[in-house]
Amino acid sequence: MSKKLANLYLILVFAVLYAPIVFLIVYSFSQGETMTNYHGFTWRHYQTLFSDARMLAIVANTLLVALLSSLIATLIGTLGALGINRTTKRVTRESLLTLNNVLMVSPDVIIGASFLIFFTMLKIPLGFGSVLMSHIAFEIPIVVLMVLPRLREMSSAMLDAAEDLGATTRQLLTQVIIPFISPGIFAGFFMALTYSLDDFAVTFFVTGNGFSTLSVEIYSRARQGINLEINALSGVMFLFSLLLVGGYYWIQQASQKRKHRKREVAS
Repeated sequence: MSKKLANLYLILVFAVLYAPIVFLIVYSFSQGETMTNYHGFTWRHYQTLFSDARMLAIVANTLLVALLSSLIATLIGTLGALGINRTTKRVTRESLLTLNNVLMVSPDVIIGASFLIFFTMLKIPLGFGSVLMSHIAFEIPIVVLMVLPRLREMSSAMLDAAEDLGATTRQLLTQVIIPFISPGIFAGFFMALTYSLDDFAVTFFVTGNGFSTLSVEIYSRARQGINLEINALSGVMFLFSLLLVGGYYWIQQASQKRKHRKREVAS
């Protein structure tokens, strides 16, 4: 009985989570202009979306910021995790982790306002650069938290064995440490990418005239009235998210298969 209740609870949770998304996507194929009634199937809103030069430019801006910030944040976050893991003093290590987690627990509005004041004081123009730097800043702690557990799982005996076999510091990093923590690195990258695509509050504060991202643009258009072109965009972005999840799952499965084959060869 308890198992049935648990399954029913899971079904209810997923229904609540996905019902609004399904609702948006279904109405993106409606011939009407609003979501009051469904007026029959059409691709018109998708055609409007892909002929909207401004929207396509904003999508390109969003993807560019997300990819660049995720790559840079993954590099910095991985190096930061390596540095924290090598710190021998517990007080220093805990202090670094606390500082790393500040951006994770701080409200987005506070972070956005802080970046706005910071860029204004330094007279940095608001636009692509300010959005990119802000995204990198709040993505780094995510990557650190994804990579650190993998580093802590790594056996010191494996590193000692590699050093005994004559491995240099560079070989130790590139051929032992990086391959071992690669699942955490990929997880950090995809999490950072998702956070960047999803962010609104921080971006809203630091974006300038002439530059916008999807979240800010959708908010601006929604204030003027819901257009079913936004529904079509939501459908495209949901499909893109599914592809991201599928790509991450494929990478994880491929990594596990390679490890399994290596174990079979070694045995």
